Amino acid sequence: MQWLMTILHVDTVGELWWVLFGLSAQLMFTARFLLQWIASERARQSVVPVAFWYFSLVGGLMLFAYALYRKDPVFVLGQSLGVIIYSRNLWLIYANRNTEDDPSKDAA
Repeated sequence: MQWLMTILHVDTVGELWWVLFGLSAQLMFTARFLLQWIASERARQSVVPVAFWYFSLVGGLMLFAYALYRKDPVFVLGQSLGVIIYSRNLWLIYANRNTEDDPSKDAA
């Protein structure tokens, strides 16, 4: 384990876990682009699947937690705005689905 700590430039096991958490957060965040790319290639047009927003939200929350741990105000600010945007997109998607699923709302 010492070799990993040396490679990642950390001094404690706790710090190692935070860096591994941060790396997995970045992988989660990056996976959303791979997902979107694959979905677009399959559809032969640009599409943004709902899962993109879930990956964005989870990755953004994980990166936000990591930024708080690192006490990096620039990183915290950047991730907090993203989390709000990802949450709002999911809210709009599900609000729109509920409207489409309820025929009584069309009559109003």
